[in-house]
Amino acid sequence: MKIIEFSLILVLILPVVGCGSLGLRDRSNDYLLAEETEPMFIPGEISNATVGQIYPIPKISETNNDLTSFEVPRPQPASVNTFEQLVKIQSFDERRWVLINISPSELWPRLRNVLNRNRVPSARAEGSSGIIDTVWVSFNSDEESSHRFRFNIAPGIQIESTEVSVIHNQTARGEEALAAWPIVSDSDQRELDMLTLIANDLAGATDFASVSLLAQDIGGASKVEIVTPEVADPYVLMKLGYDRSWASVLYSSDRGGFTIVDKDRTAGMIFVSYTEESLEDDGFFAGWFGGDKEIIESNYRILVKTVGADVEIRIVGVSGDSLDKPESLRLLSILRSNLS
Repeated sequence: MKIIEFSLILVLILPVVGCGSLGLRDRSNDYLLAEETEPMFIPGEISNATVGQIYPIPKISETNNDLTSFEVPRPQPASVNTFEQLVKIQSFDERRWVLINISPSELWPRLRNVLNRNRVPSARAEGSSGIIDTVWVSFNSDEESSHRFRFNIAPGIQIESTEVSVIHNQTARGEEALAAWPIVSDSDQRELDMLTLIANDLAGATDFASVSLLAQDIGGASKVEIVTPEVADPYVLMKLGYDRSWASVLYSSDRGGFTIVDKDRTAGMIFVSYTEESLEDDGFFAGWFGGDKEIIESNYRILVKTVGADVEIRIVGVSGDSLDKPESLRLLSILRSNLS
């Protein structure tokens, strides 16, 4: 019995003592002693396509102002879209789509599951173009026609968001082989019903953890990006038409600390007042004894200009003069975060 008790005590003591007392060296901090080594040399006659830096460091432009002087910026305010409804149906210029605040690679497997669960299997699923075509289906309310739907999945204007649009196609039964996809839906109501079905199912989901690794670039590149030229002013590039871009910029120009003072759509100009959003509460009686209402004056201009097939958005001073690059990038980042 004593032998058993002694063995039990020894087993409990050994983990506390650690590996050092057993002659095993602790290597957990060896990375602190690592030294930089020369890159692997590949002879010129041998291809080095498969050998390279594991973690390459991008080159930094020598004209970057941040190299000479840098001030730690305040944290950017959270986008107002972060606190809005996760899934909603939007419409603009006779188009409608489902907007959801997750990436296309997360939405893709979820949408496939929604269609399969509703017994609408896919006849075609092309991740590179973000297109899902369903098979021909029939409805109890329409015994003479066959129906199918095409889903277009593309990155949304908001950060980490996806837009899903639907086209409905209808033809007489027995003539499915001769049918071609229309530019607009054959039935606007069928399109709306399908979008509503998809939106309700996605809104009821609680887990979007699954990601399609084969569809990382589903639906193409992002529609919105911030471009920083070396010699010109930074700007937001929107790969959309002017009407949609103007409406989106106008929406964002009244959020995140911006307030619209005046606008001129023909000239592509929005006069705004920007103030840092305060976290302090003005108090209950501030509205009672605050005196006269403050007159808001513009301190920046937002310029919206069509360049080819795209639209460029810049922020300049109220008199039209260029801003410092750090200030311009900060304001553009806030504007971009609230685009919708």
